[in-house]
Amino acid sequence: MTSPTSDALLGPAEIRELAAVLGVRPTKQRGQNFVIDANTVRRIVRTAEVRPDDVVVEVGPGLGSLTLGLLETADRVVAVEIDDVLASALPATVAARMPERADRFALVHSDAMHVRELPGPPPTALVANLPYNVAVPVLLHMLDTFPTIERTLVMVQSEVADRLAAPPGSKVYGVPSVKANWYADVKRAGAIGRNVFWPAPNVDSGLVALTRRAEPISTTATKADVFSAVDAAFAQRRKTLRAALAGWAGSAPAAEAALVAAGISPQARGESLTVEEFVRIAENRVAPDHGDATGNTAAGRRYAPEPAPEPAPENEESTQP
Repeated sequence: MTSPTSDALLGPAEIRELAAVLGVRPTKQRGQNFVIDANTVRRIVRTAEVRPDDVVVEVGPGLGSLTLGLLETADRVVAVEIDDVLASALPATVAARMPERADRFALVHSDAMHVRELPGPPPTALVANLPYNVAVPVLLHMLDTFPTIERTLVMVQSEVADRLAAPPGSKVYGVPSVKANWYADVKRAGAIGRNVFWPAPNVDSGLVALTRRAEPISTTATKADVFSAVDAAFAQRRKTLRAALAGWAGSAPAAEAALVAAGISPQARGESLTVEEFVRIAENRVAPDHGDATGNTAAGRRYAPEPAPEPAPENEESTQP
């Protein structure tokens, strides 16, 4: 393999020049704060533990800062970009700055939430700098759609990083924490300062590492069952689970029956439960028209539709390579 040249990555001058040529003005709507520091890019690649045999999928490559860093190490990189101008320019940037690796790069011009397949071999890693307003739904969609992704490293706003990696009992433990744990072991993997972006955002960023579970959680419930229980528990997180899950279970007594059958106190709150405990609750929900809601799953369960992603808070900034 031919080693990429040491100056192949984009620096501040190159980023601004490329943006000017393309007529790109970073927009807050799409979280376009571009990474301009090559050392930060290589740090992200190292922290992601990208290997020479990896097929990496990157979401939101922007002008290509992180893309080039990934191509230095990975076997292949597939970038998913929604922006028309950025998507059209990225292949040429890769060909110009890293011609010896251009045949190892593929672009998918699409909204990541609509991507169901990728060109080439199945991805083994996901490395991305995700805007705030789509970070959690995009992450969960990619993990769900591509089970071959073993390792993930995402750069997100520090607040989102805290929520994703929070343990049960934490004040910021919630829906993203539980759902991410359905797929993977999650941990904070570092902080990123504001001065490595152009334009500099008004928020700090954090790295989150996710390692796919060696074996999926074993359960008779569906993912929709479990996720609907999670959504219900945190929709009224100050209430006890008996009250918070009343609508989900059909009634407060039915919720209590499911909780008791799962070995969980009806007076507990969602923020204290692991994903495995939510799984047990989902397994013990019974339909109100089947039996006496004793928690006997043989009586039959109602299956909930896949919940919609959480809406993002307003007036938040995000970062993009």
